[in-house]
Amino acid sequence: MTATPGPNGKSPADSLKENTALPLIAAPMFLISNPELALATCKEGVVGSFPALNQRTSEGLDEWLTEMDEGIAKMKAADPDAVIAPYAVNLIVHKTNPRLEADLELCIQHKVPVIITSLGAVPDLVKRVHAYGGIVLHDVTNVEHAKKAVAAGVDGLIAVGAGAGGHAGTMNPLTLVTEIREFFDGIVVMAGGLTTGKDILAAEAVGADFAYMGTRFINTVESSADPAYKQMICDAKASDIIYTPAVSGIPANFLKKSLEDAGYDIEELKKEGVNAPKLKPIESEAAAWKTIWSAGQGVTNIDDVPTVAALVTRLKQERKDAALALQGKPGLGKPDPAKPGKAAKPKQKPPGF
Repeated sequence: MTATPGPNGKSPADSLKENTALPLIAAPMFLISNPELALATCKEGVVGSFPALNQRTSEGLDEWLTEMDEGIAKMKAADPDAVIAPYAVNLIVHKTNPRLEADLELCIQHKVPVIITSLGAVPDLVKRVHAYGGIVLHDVTNVEHAKKAVAAGVDGLIAVGAGAGGHAGTMNPLTLVTEIREFFDGIVVMAGGLTTGKDILAAEAVGADFAYMGTRFINTVESSADPAYKQMICDAKASDIIYTPAVSGIPANFLKKSLEDAGYDIEELKKEGVNAPKLKPIESEAAAWKTIWSAGQGVTNIDDVPTVAALVTRLKQERKDAALALQGKPGLGKPDPAKPGKAAKPKQKPPGF
């Protein structure tokens, strides 16, 4: 199934790629992402985002959307030739979110370029976003939910695999993207432990249009994360990430040390099946995520806190270097259209090359 072309006749994937300098989306992170971080990523040609619920009220969200609109307009006016990426807002599409209608209406009024939906794919929401020319991406952790989202008319799927920060899935992200590509030709975004430019190239190689990074952007200067949170990420390895439903009732990945600091018994949390601990989650989602810190397995590759500009420059170079390194691998010689039997050069290079 293919996503419906937009008003300009181009596919949503092509439209989004044309407005990015790197096939990357900075994931919306609860209590972390804000306009400062989103604007910094957009300025570098990377899709920036934040959850609507990071503002405590719809009135506050309206202020953030105005800040985004004005900020992007100023950047474009200052440098008309620069690739300024669009921004995205994450909406929780679930009956337990009393603000959904008010927040959606604000996004429609501001014509938010990209809406990322979670915990529900609703055809009516998709139609309302499409009416003003917006794009809808929906995050999924398995093929069953992916097919439901496609049936709802979304433009793209965010394949959240094992190892991702926050509410992650259990499938290998490479496998999840491959299975989704068997029935969907729209935008596919791969998520799950991605932190480097090499990871972006790997996502593209398996069939994704974009990579999705959250944890890597926690450790940036513009992120609103606590300095101690950033340091804990620098100190952590993949083995320090614990996947558990004990914190909020839904399985998610958390930093082991923050769980220990909160009084959790790590050995108990590691138990599965009938031996799994029957722990009562922290009642307030905000309280849970403020005191117990989430991160993905990609922490292994994070040991610094750069500015967004410096990070994106590094990611671009890492992606290029990885592509060049592959040319020397057996069976992957440099394409040469002038010689028989060689692969022809692509008509258009991917963003960033």
